[in-house]
Amino acid sequence: MSDFDRNAQVWGAGRAQQTSAVEMDQGLRSFMLGVYNNMSIGLAITGLMAIGISMLAIAGYSPSGKVTALTPLGQALYLSPLKWVVMLAPLAFIFFFSFKAESMSSSTARAMFFAFAAVMGISLSSIFVVFTGESIAKVFFITAASFAGLSLFGYTTKKSLSGIGSFLIMGLIGLVIASVVNIFLASSALSFAISVIGVLVFAGLTAWDTQRLKEMYLYSDLDSESAAKLSVNGALSLYLNFVNMFQMLLSLFGSRQE
Repeated sequence: MSDFDRNAQVWGAGRAQQTSAVEMDQGLRSFMLGVYNNMSIGLAITGLMAIGISMLAIAGYSPSGKVTALTPLGQALYLSPLKWVVMLAPLAFIFFFSFKAESMSSSTARAMFFAFAAVMGISLSSIFVVFTGESIAKVFFITAASFAGLSLFGYTTKKSLSGIGSFLIMGLIGLVIASVVNIFLASSALSFAISVIGVLVFAGLTAWDTQRLKEMYLYSDLDSESAAKLSVNGALSLYLNFVNMFQMLLSLFGSRQE
């Protein structure tokens, strides 16, 4: 074989590797864009549902903007025992989604995610009774900016975040237990601690989940259906991180109606 032929083979192999790398990079960007699109749609559904339900539930405001009266729907959602159903319904969706995720098609999983986002919106509508609209908007934009920075860090960093994953999961379990206990204790000090720790946990989970999704796409042999399902599951994980971080920040920095 001549030197020309050998050089041609080396050039061809290098060219093929470059083409493969470009295709993989394009595929990753398309996958992550799908994750963020699904998440954004879910957040939009939640926000619109929360605003819509609050408008139907609140009957009147004082000149200062304080809620003065609730409609029968508002009384049922926020004051009657139905409030527990509204509060726990998103958790029931999560458990159902977890058990059925493997057997669902990507289109069914996406529909379930959007239905969950709507139920979460109903549950979150009560924040308009507790906090001022201005502070809700302010905390939302703070959360959005923080989430964007954390997710970008998780996507671009060369440092593996896998080591902190187990600590974050343990922290999350601790938060859930503490939150359940505080339902009965109603301790303001414990509530403050939960909010502070919660912000740190969900901030870490945002970066960790982003890197995890990136690596799962790069190092797993996924067909189009599996990639679509992973996109929905990834959107759900990031959505939950965003919503929970928003709630924790709102508890810390939101202005309550007097």
